[in-house]
Amino acid sequence: MNKLKKRWGITSNFQLVIIFIVFAINGSLSARISYFLMGLLGITKENTHWSLYYIILLVLVLPLYPFMLMVFGYLFGQSGFFFPFAKRMIRSMRLGFLLPKEKVDPEK
Repeated sequence: MNKLKKRWGITSNFQLVIIFIVFAINGSLSARISYFLMGLLGITKENTHWSLYYIILLVLVLPLYPFMLMVFGYLFGQSGFFFPFAKRMIRSMRLGFLLPKEKVDPEK
């Protein structure tokens, strides 16, 4: 646990527990919301080939996850940890165009 706390820059076990709770809630809820959206679109396991169904589910979950991570991180008071984490995730998914441009310090 100490390695994880050091790597993430966390100072207390309480903060680590809160971060784990946010990850758990976010993962479950983003999957449920994606499942709900697929139902609204009329995409079910019964009327779609199983591989196409799960591909569509992933396409919905992946972009939703980091944005929800920022929301829940903020609600649980851990925005300092989750905002940079989610921004890196969004940029790695090549969705960085959805984020505001970061100001570059010319003195660096």
